[in-house]
Amino acid sequence: MRGLFWAAAAPIIISILWLYTSVLTSSFPMLRNKRICLLIAHPDDEAMFFAPTVLALTNPSLGNHVKILCLSSGDADGLGHIRKQELVKSGLLLGLRDADDVLVLDDERFPDSMTQVWDSKAIASLLASTFAPKMAKMGAKSTPEASIDVLITFDVVGVSSHPNHISLYHGGLAFLKQIMQKHSGWENPIRMYTLSSTNMVRKYASILDAPLTIAKTAFAKKEAGEFPTPLLVVSGIGSYRKAQRAMTKAHESQMRWFRWGWISISRYMVLNDLKKVKAVWSRSS
Repeated sequence: MRGLFWAAAAPIIISILWLYTSVLTSSFPMLRNKRICLLIAHPDDEAMFFAPTVLALTNPSLGNHVKILCLSSGDADGLGHIRKQELVKSGLLLGLRDADDVLVLDDERFPDSMTQVWDSKAIASLLASTFAPKMAKMGAKSTPEASIDVLITFDVVGVSSHPNHISLYHGGLAFLKQIMQKHSGWENPIRMYTLSSTNMVRKYASILDAPLTIAKTAFAKKEAGEFPTPLLVVSGIGSYRKAQRAMTKAHESQMRWFRWGWISISRYMVLNDLKKVKAVWSRSS
């Protein structure tokens, strides 16, 4: 009888936990009125890993403009031309304003590969030409300028230890340092946030990981202001379903059996915690 009780009560307890944590975190600090680029490696990264973040930041009440830059078309299986279109469809499902806010590259420097490490200098150069094209012509006395305020990408572990994901972290960091090479003493115009990686148990704990993540965030060193850190988003059930649809309805070519498991129990479909990268921006760094 006790076993039957807990079997019946578990869904109710989980639903209450989900509702409570999603409402609680909705009052946490969030980016507002910012030009934001989500930097990913493959079409479907935005849905499988960053969906809670994209859904939150594209809320019209926050006034953000979110774009997605994907450095490969995910052509390892010859489906790159299809996956490009799928990413646009997914981006719109997740709240992006327009199809033009999604850019998918097909650059031979960034092949879709489980073994390929992408060159951080090549990534930095690409980001500079895309978001800070005037940088090379600006003198040391000029204020550094960029067309985005925030860059969001993977952390140094890349969630799944995928070398392409990890390369984005190093490339993003190299880009921010490159901006400041001639501008020591100025404030960097771009802040970089990275998605926190977890251990295997937490990765597949879905909403059950929310209490631990909230507790860790509560004890983390915080910064307020325009660029608060850490950032924590727990999606409501409706947003979670929307994230699932971004995979099942948009990224249909990628829906193999193991991805059904991912979109069902991965914490990254439900919650994201991001940290602002700290670095010393000087010529000697």
